[in-house]
Amino acid sequence: MKRILSTAIFPAPVLIVLAALQVFAGQAPSSKSMILSTTTSTQDSGLLDVLVPLFEKQTGYSVKTVSVGTGQALELAARGEADVALVHAPSLEKKYVADGKLVHRRLVMYNDFVIIGPQNDPAKVKSTKSSAQAMKLIAESRSRFVSRGDNSGTHNLEKALWKQANVEPKGAWYIESGQGMGATLGIANERNAYTITDRATYLAFRKRVALPILLERDKPLLNIYSVMEVNPANGARINTAAGKAFADFMVAPETQAVIENYGIDKYGQALFVPVAGKREEDLGV
Repeated sequence: MKRILSTAIFPAPVLIVLAALQVFAGQAPSSKSMILSTTTSTQDSGLLDVLVPLFEKQTGYSVKTVSVGTGQALELAARGEADVALVHAPSLEKKYVADGKLVHRRLVMYNDFVIIGPQNDPAKVKSTKSSAQAMKLIAESRSRFVSRGDNSGTHNLEKALWKQANVEPKGAWYIESGQGMGATLGIANERNAYTITDRATYLAFRKRVALPILLERDKPLLNIYSVMEVNPANGARINTAAGKAFADFMVAPETQAVIENYGIDKYGQALFVPVAGKREEDLGV
């Protein structure tokens, strides 16, 4: 198993962001400052560049955004180092809610994951419509695959697909980036390898990534995002009012309308589908 620590095209921001967070968290928060713990895809897709300024203008809060893998984002919230979490790993989220670390989980939007890879498709992924079978074909052919390897929502989906395929990925063909989605796309592109990506980040990076979509629209590839408030018992510095304000903002009709139209002008299609007020059962999950 190979671990890639950096790439020239897409430098990793995680260590810099976490260092900045430690400085920020060490200061007493003002009533008008808050920390949003979120996944890299909401940042890499450009969605937060639109939503955060809207929220700040409407409420007067100043937002510090920490974009990491969903597993890290949830851990930050559980340690009281964030005021609200916007992530996309339902099984992980439910564990944190069950443990009382996060509260009031509400669906915000969804998009989907896709499997991309080399144009010549050496693993013959295009021969199947099953994402689990596609992963099995990649493993059997020992074709290069780049994993985020960071316990993110994307990585958790990948692990679930390997399990369904009855495959334990290891060997020189399996590369862990340990980085966010944008950086992982860059590595996969450089290595002419397969990877799994959310569609929004893929579209946002499509001018820099030559790998085509080889498999899509399989039910397990549905990618649901939720917003959760942080239990104030997690730490003394949690801005509960700010966290609730942001969570309410994300499911408000006006914000949902912005989400519904985001990406159409730039990419020719919306990157997310708003689903505030719905349940996972309503989405067929």
